[in-house]
Amino acid sequence: MVNDGNASFVLPRGATGFFWPKEGPLPKTDLRAFRTALYAAARGAGGKVGEVEEHPYPRTFHTASVVGGAGESIVLCHAHHPWIAFAQTRRNWYGEEFLAPPPWAHAFTDAGFDVLSSELLATPLSDVDTSVLGPGEWREVRFYGITTLGGVLFNAWD
Repeated sequence: MVNDGNASFVLPRGATGFFWPKEGPLPKTDLRAFRTALYAAARGAGGKVGEVEEHPYPRTFHTASVVGGAGESIVLCHAHHPWIAFAQTRRNWYGEEFLAPPPWAHAFTDAGFDVLSSELLATPLSDVDTSVLGPGEWREVRFYGITTLGGVLFNAWD
């Protein structure tokens, strides 16, 4: 379901990409499902799939693109939760540089992903349930000056 930005967001374990070995490994987003949805989205856009890059450590997301008549759209897929976001350019981390989902984003929701709106991703951390974040995660948030939900979800901590 596409999030309209008005709902409260609760960060689950793994949202930042950090984990503690005693808690077990983080969930992984199904890359095959992401690629399948990506090709469906490209067909819906009347275009083709561009470069797909699996997340290199320490990045918390995979990056892909759909190239169509309107140009290239950058698609971000969280590595640990089935969240999709859109951006103008490829980067190693994001703060508030997210775009509204294009009309063909329903291909991701049809495949079971949550398409996050640019408004939701711009939500200040003070308006997000961050109770799951540990001291190490907060240290990174403060060090990098992250102030938004999108900055926490789509990052490359080191």
